[in-house]
Amino acid sequence: MSESPNKDNKQALKIALIFAVLIALLGIAFMLFLPLASAFIDQYFSPGLGLKDAAVTSFFVTVITLVIFAVAAGDGLLGELQFMLSGFFGFFLV
Repeated sequence: MSESPNKDNKQALKIALIFAVLIALLGIAFMLFLPLASAFIDQYFSPGLGLKDAAVTSFFVTVITLVIFAVAAGDGLLGELQFMLSGFFGFFLV
């Protein structure tokens, strides 16, 4: 019986070390990815979006978000989704 706690402690230490190594690797990967991401952001987002482009983008992002929320709430595609989307389409057109 005295061997079991030692075995558990060794397993816990091994898991903690693996977790620490994974966190360190993720941190290094993030630091290496940061210059690439900043170059991408500088190239594509510096000019900004016009009002028309922003409206189109926001429309599709909102529709996708409404569909995800309806499915996650359990309504599915046959519940209230058609009423939510038709109300949003009407609101967006006005």
